[in-house]
Amino acid sequence: MMPKIQRALLSVSDKTGLVPLAEALASAGVELISTGGTARALRDAGLKPVEISDYTGFPEMLDGRVKTLHPKVHGGLLYIRGNDSHEAAMRSHGIPPIDLVVVNLYPFEQTVAKPGVCLHDAIENIDIGGPSMLRSAAKNHESVTVVVDPADYGEVLEQIRACGGTSLELRRRLAAKVFARTAAYDAAITSYLSGVFEPAGGGLPKSLSIQAPLAQTLRYGENPHQAAALYGRFNDFFQQLHGKELSYNNILDLTAAANLIAEFAEDPPTLGILKHTNPCGVGRGASLRAAWDAAFATDRQAPFGGIISVNRVLDGACAEAIAGIFSEVIVAPEFTSEALEILQKKKNLRLLKLLKAPLHGGAWDVRSVGADSYLLQERDSKAATAGGLKIVTRREPTEEELGAMLFGWRVVKHVKSNAIVYAKSDRTLGIGAGQMSRVDASRIAVWKAGEAGLSLRGSVVCSDAFFPFSDGLIAAAEAGATAAIQPGGSVRDPEVIAAADERNLAMAFTGTRHFRH
Repeated sequence: MMPKIQRALLSVSDKTGLVPLAEALASAGVELISTGGTARALRDAGLKPVEISDYTGFPEMLDGRVKTLHPKVHGGLLYIRGNDSHEAAMRSHGIPPIDLVVVNLYPFEQTVAKPGVCLHDAIENIDIGGPSMLRSAAKNHESVTVVVDPADYGEVLEQIRACGGTSLELRRRLAAKVFARTAAYDAAITSYLSGVFEPAGGGLPKSLSIQAPLAQTLRYGENPHQAAALYGRFNDFFQQLHGKELSYNNILDLTAAANLIAEFAEDPPTLGILKHTNPCGVGRGASLRAAWDAAFATDRQAPFGGIISVNRVLDGACAEAIAGIFSEVIVAPEFTSEALEILQKKKNLRLLKLLKAPLHGGAWDVRSVGADSYLLQERDSKAATAGGLKIVTRREPTEEELGAMLFGWRVVKHVKSNAIVYAKSDRTLGIGAGQMSRVDASRIAVWKAGEAGLSLRGSVVCSDAFFPFSDGLIAAAEAGATAAIQPGGSVRDPEVIAAADERNLAMAFTGTRHFRH
């Protein structure tokens, strides 16, 4: 069944593609009904839409809050074509059919994303009439075509030009898209108002709504036998400049890399190399090339097939060095033309421009745990400062040791637990990740440093959680560490502190644990 489209209602806040759409509809003999700013845009283009108040015979009121909430609108959308009683009611009240609805909603999400937005502005950007029209039209998709996304204008027009109407298959797809959009819109409103109206410290939402549009399908998931897709606003944060399509694992790794480098956003040139979401080397220097040398020196094996992130415009000198090994992805705030020329010679290397840090996407982390259940937590955004450290040993750290503590502490926060990082003030020296015991993590970090030919003498050992026994600290001291930074909080803290004092180590407690599972 392909009902002919004779009358369309257009009411959009996003005017993308509006005029060409309306011109094509008018050329096809479709009567145009419109509202407010949409009607003005159409008149400015030389079209003659019927104003909604003229159509309904009822003026807009309450500063535009009431304009489309009228039986002549919703009756024209909702009545079942071919139903005798519905047809009789429409004739009795003089309500003609509306066959096409083109509506997108007030920009609530964009409004509340603005820094310092006031509650009044947020409330005024809650659309009432738009979702109502969309839902009415989508419910009656057997007869009514409803469009919420300008990206769908082309396909709708193509079918109208070909046969005067749209196919049931298309109307069904568009209706499903409408309900996804209105659900996401309501979820955004719920999230914002819950945050504003909940008592201070109320924190966690009473319910969790997850609505995210399909961004792209992926070739497969973590393994070839697993289907996968990417949802949400990923493309608001990253722009791919070169290389083949991103994989599921690429996306996990590059977001981890972007989060790591965000820790060093205000630092001198800094570069991180990651593999399987774990840092395998982080360096800082007078240039990105110097930072690369420091990071790559930590581990010259793991970076092959890894992910690289930088906190500065990637230049030709650094690109030339990186090009010496195989990498999967490079993430940078920008690339110079020279860097692009060098790196684009590798057709499979993905180059991504970081538009904004993923941490700016919201205050919460959400994880699926199966069984239709989710975990929600605040993002781990707490940072350590020199003034916030508690020195618990007899010896105070030197200025160099203090710098290494703060550098390594930012790295260990991004290493899977149990996590140990040996660091200097400008680079990592050895990293042990994801072990079942902290001693094993420390042994791996020491071994990796040895494999890389790096001395740990005078280094700082950083631990994401407290040392439960003194053995881990003693092992670090024997490896050459002269200082340590850890959260503290173990019942054996006095024993660990005593072990540090016996070996003349300086040790700082942060009071904050950084487990990463």
